[in-house]
Amino acid sequence: MSTVSQTDTNVTVELQNQELLRTIIISGLSTLPTCVFLFINGIMLFTMRSKPVFRETCRYVLLYNLLFSDTAQLAQTQVIFLVRAFQVQLPFPVCAILILLVNLTGRITPLTLVVMPLERYIAVCYPLRHATIVTLRNTGAVIIVIWAVSSLNNVTRLLVFFEVLSNNVENLGVINDCSNVGIILGSKSEQYDTIYTCCLFVSAGVAVIFSYVGVIVAARSVSTDKSLARKACNTLLLNVIQLILSLSANIYNPLIRALSRTVARTVFLWVRDVFYVCFIILPRCLTSLIYGLRDQTIRPVLIYYLCCRMKTSVV
Repeated sequence: MSTVSQTDTNVTVELQNQELLRTIIISGLSTLPTCVFLFINGIMLFTMRSKPVFRETCRYVLLYNLLFSDTAQLAQTQVIFLVRAFQVQLPFPVCAILILLVNLTGRITPLTLVVMPLERYIAVCYPLRHATIVTLRNTGAVIIVIWAVSSLNNVTRLLVFFEVLSNNVENLGVINDCSNVGIILGSKSEQYDTIYTCCLFVSAGVAVIFSYVGVIVAARSVSTDKSLARKACNTLLLNVIQLILSLSANIYNPLIRALSRTVARTVFLWVRDVFYVCFIILPRCLTSLIYGLRDQTIRPVLIYYLCCRMKTSVV
């Protein structure tokens, strides 16, 4: 009996060591690029507020909103990931608030991608009316609407949360896995999330496709600025890529749930964390690179601030 007990103890210790090693490796692999891109995104956000051309041009204002939401989403998801990886127990209300914030910023990107292609469509197809339609005031109003629509999903979650809070007060202590709040809130919240997400991405997809087709048709017109049309097409293709990447973040949870029922726990934990880096971290890191390096107006200013920051750190 003592031999069997010793063997079980050794197996348990080995599993704990493997779990600790996995946690350290994945936490490092996810935290390092997160910190790097949070720094780059911070410089990018500062860059886009440093010059009047960025503050007074509507497409840059929309880009700032997109980058801000991606940066906030990146920071929030990494915090929740580390809390889950190191099995930090949080009170249910605290965990619910963290999830609500992640849910809020996570909807901003596709909603902004509904508006940005339409702005490019107006610039190419209606250049004479662009200055009167796409104004700073209208852009500010659109951004307010984006945040308001994104908050609708949270309003529903809050209503469900208060319902759970009133009916099951004794079960709302600490929670081990903060990512499972959606499951705890029940099937109503999950079903609403699914419907909301589908409607959101269908709307964004329709807006991008409509704008792209409109720009392609306008590009064949003799009176259209060919250079502007070509740049607009490239921008719309980037919007499609961003939309697909945003969609990949929304298929993460259903994919993980399916894998949890088909693979062993050890394999599942590794796959779950690798998928987190691929589907959650990397898509949020690409906005600053795509626009910061591609846009000829942003690129020199961004490189200037990055270089100055590097020189300062060396000195």
